[in-house]
Amino acid sequence: MATTITREIRESATWSIVLSVLMMVTGVLAILIPPVAGLTVTVAFGWLLIVTGVLHLAFAWRADHAGGIVGEILLAVLYGTIGFYTLARPVTGLASLTLAITLYLVAKGLLEGAIAVKLRPLPGSGWLLFDSILTITLAVMIGAAWPASAGWAVGVLVGVALFSSGLARLMVSVAVRRVLA
Repeated sequence: MATTITREIRESATWSIVLSVLMMVTGVLAILIPPVAGLTVTVAFGWLLIVTGVLHLAFAWRADHAGGIVGEILLAVLYGTIGFYTLARPVTGLASLTLAITLYLVAKGLLEGAIAVKLRPLPGSGWLLFDSILTITLAVMIGAAWPASAGWAVGVLVGVALFSSGLARLMVSVAVRRVLA
């Protein structure tokens, strides 16, 4: 029994290592070719909006009253329209997505800065303030170059995220294999 479980964990860790390497390679490719990665993310986002619109339409059938039905149908139309528009004009969608990410980074940076000030006497709060300043700086860099930054920002951010997630997964998988050795 124990050897079967150990073997299955080892096999899972091996597949996790393979997936980790693929994630890291994909991340590097996204960093090297950010416009392609950005457009890919935009198209995937467009499809997600369409699927969300279909789900809201399905929820309209389950609504109990007219206000709920109308609300769900309006949401379905909104999501579907934005999704189809994003698919029909992916470059414009990428520019919009870049602007949305920029606004998100500004909000995140300001919130982290406020939390850092609030936690100022505690150890480690300086790192939170550092992250806040770095996040706002990144948002300003992307926003100042917008819409030209649409060609690289989303692709690079996705690439870095894929690479770092792959690296973290690789380290955990290798550690699991070492424990079993």
